[in-house]
Amino acid sequence: MFTDQVTYIGIDPTAGHKPFSYAALDHRLGLLVLGQGTLDEILAFCGGQSQAVAAVCAPRRPNQHLMEREEVRQRISPSPKPGRWTGFRVAEYLLRQHHISTYKTPAEEQDCPAWMRMGFQLYRRLEGFGYQPYPSEAPLQWLEVYPHACYCVLLGQVPLPKNTFEGRIQRQLALVEQQLEVPDPMDLFEEITRYRLLQGILPLDELYSQGELDALAAAYTAWLAATQPGKVTLLGDPAEGVVILPAAELKRHY
Repeated sequence: MFTDQVTYIGIDPTAGHKPFSYAALDHRLGLLVLGQGTLDEILAFCGGQSQAVAAVCAPRRPNQHLMEREEVRQRISPSPKPGRWTGFRVAEYLLRQHHISTYKTPAEEQDCPAWMRMGFQLYRRLEGFGYQPYPSEAPLQWLEVYPHACYCVLLGQVPLPKNTFEGRIQRQLALVEQQLEVPDPMDLFEEITRYRLLQGILPLDELYSQGELDALAAAYTAWLAATQPGKVTLLGDPAEGVVILPAAELKRHY
């Protein structure tokens, strides 16, 4: 389906109206781009690709009320109890069955937080460039990811809070373990001395931000889904939204 010229893109719009974080990897997991940009800047980058898989850290669309339909509930395993989980998307329900905490996507777009609405706009604009939902034979594809869930399955457990120093180190280590060409965050401890700590001088330039780490996890998931589709798990319903996770099998409890 793809050649070696494909670009694997991760986009994190969770800052809402602030600049998005985004990352791009090549077919060898080499880092092509990592940074922040406006919606238009990221779309210009995505629109300039001839072959790409773009992973977006946001739902594709609002809740489509599928969990209110009995025929949908019956085919889900485990089936939800009567009257429960009706306000969730199928993917969100299934994630919670593995004890992975997740957001709850409202049914009306105007009720969604700003970052979700930005995500909806991003998907629509990507489709305007010819991006199709994964999996397909199209040279340009998009997929939905949830970075917290990605790190859960990569680590085999719930990660430390991402807004903490140790949580960022843990996530970047997880990416190093997957052979991404990113700095090993353990190296920074070799540069931390008593003097530097007392002076508040810490060598943190190569420790990535929360948004960058989420974008990298998304880009890695895009790479894995395209190059080794047997090593990813799809949760959800295509009519509403399917979340891609970077693992062939999921633990019962994270």
